[in-house]
Amino acid sequence: EVQLVESGGGSVQAGGSLRLSCTASGFTFDDSDMGWCRQAPGNECELVSSISSDGNTYYPDSMKGRFTISRDNAKNTVYLQMNSLKPEDTDVYYCATDPYGSSWYGCNAFDAWGQGTLVTVSS
Repeated sequence: EVQLVESGGGSVQAGGSLRLSCTASGFTFDDSDMGWCRQAPGNECELVSSISSDGNTYYPDSMKGRFTISRDNAKNTVYLQMNSLKPEDTDVYYCATDPYGSSWYGCNAFDAWGQGTLVTVSS
């Protein structure tokens, strides 16, 4: 059973930073793309970033500059460093995995998801 557990969300003031973590189990983490998507209730799911098993990263044009994805295969963990946060970044952030190397396509490429961690950016 694939398990993805996010942590690190919370409330932060505009301009602040958060570092999200996702610990994975139940699949071959080292061979899988990992990614982060975000979705607020009633809105479309939006790809934040993805990273391949060997560390190649992808960011949609709308996400470049403020967010950085990374992974530690020894810990089966993927991270999302978020800087210069804005109120419009408020969302539930989901960790997801794609074993087929198509995570660059978007949120629909992922086949397993975590429960999400809420990020709230105030002011």
